[in-house]
Amino acid sequence: MSKRNKEIRDTASVSRFASAIIIGLFLLGIIIAGIAGLFYFTSSQKPLDPDNKAVTKVEILPGESATAIGEKLEANHIIKNSTMFKYYLKFNNISDFKAGKYELSPSMTFEQISKSLQKGEVYLPVLFKISFPEGITLDEIGKIVEKNTSIKAADFTKQIDDPAFVKKMQKKHPKLITKDVFNKEIKHPLEGYLFPATYDFTEKNPTVEQIVDKMLTATQDNALPLWDKYGGVLINEAGQEKRMSFHEFLTFSSLIEREASGLTDRAKIASVFINRMEENPEMPLQTDPTVLYALGRHKDVTYEQDTKVDDPYNTYQNVGLPPGPIAASGTESMESALNPAKTDYLYFLADKNGKNYFAKTLEEHNANKAKYIGF
Repeated sequence: MSKRNKEIRDTASVSRFASAIIIGLFLLGIIIAGIAGLFYFTSSQKPLDPDNKAVTKVEILPGESATAIGEKLEANHIIKNSTMFKYYLKFNNISDFKAGKYELSPSMTFEQISKSLQKGEVYLPVLFKISFPEGITLDEIGKIVEKNTSIKAADFTKQIDDPAFVKKMQKKHPKLITKDVFNKEIKHPLEGYLFPATYDFTEKNPTVEQIVDKMLTATQDNALPLWDKYGGVLINEAGQEKRMSFHEFLTFSSLIEREASGLTDRAKIASVFINRMEENPEMPLQTDPTVLYALGRHKDVTYEQDTKVDDPYNTYQNVGLPPGPIAASGTESMESALNPAKTDYLYFLADKNGKNYFAKTLEEHNANKAKYIGF
């Protein structure tokens, strides 16, 4: 082989080697870019700020494009990159968004935001549940909170009794919380205002304010419409009307809730209280649950000495309704308060099995007492 041919061959080998290196580097660059792009795309789907749950109101207009929605979310600091959000929607074939006003936060993922826009409501995973049964007092609510969270019952009660906290809640729920709750005779301003139900939270450890705010919202959604439906008017059998404030409505409902042992008798119990208040305003309601609330403890039997306790909540010593609710009422008791049975009963009692017996006169009532209770 000539020297010339050898030089040509060596040059070709070097050239092929260099080309291989260049191609390899190019492919490596593509791979690195692809990995980086995939990493960026994946990371961009995560919340912009996982710890920031403050919501921003964002309005989605009818027919608004994915690009426009993404830009709006980025402008409102809900997501980091609008382009990545658009690609996410495209790759996952997500469309058909519902127009409306949404409350979204930087703690939401692309998946949560897109599901919210598709459902027409904010979608967040439920991380915590807590249930409150009907008829419980605020102190009992505090004990349930303590059992299910790291919040102590005493701390819960202390915070929601704080006038500054109550006023803060009043600003958020002005139709619900009125000046009536600030009556000096009221033991707990928000007693009876926390709706009994099961609540879902998107936080693992909700604060006292988050729990209370959600319960107040439920009362606003369930109790206010009922009160509006009947105009806050109670009608007795004589056709007389008495208009009650919303605070009085919750107070009256709570008496029925604590007295009733079954759904069927609530309307009759309501009629007894109404008849007493309207036919004979000087006749006290004489309901044992108010005595127990005044005493601040549960008892299976209320004795005559108990009914003498000097307390504004004691309906044996004071006529009319107590200063405020004594428990959290369910919708059945609320409906009974506003739509009572038409009777002329003035008395009732319950036997040891919880069955109620009604009477029109004191003589009939005493006879029922002797027959079903034994004294």
